[in-house]
Amino acid sequence: MYITFNELRKIKHSLPTGSVKRIADELKIDEQSVRNYFGAMKYNSDEEIVGKHIQPGPEGGIVNLEDTEILDMAKKILEEANIQI
Repeated sequence: MYITFNELRKIKHSLPTGSVKRIADELKIDEQSVRNYFGAMKYNSDEEIVGKHIQPGPEGGIVNLEDTEILDMAKKILEEANIQI
């Protein structure tokens, strides 16, 4: 799936408080991995985002997400909270 970096960040910033923890808990991953998925760059030496590629371009660049599970959960949370982006 292709999405602009700015769109990805907008989704993350629109999430209600506690959403990153909820996504991490439901997917059994750590919270920093969820933050990194949405554009943070804080990695442990043994951690990386696989299947996420950013190409330079307008709107912060184009992000190619091979796995959309985190993004899908974020959109579901926004829908549950009646938040339009």
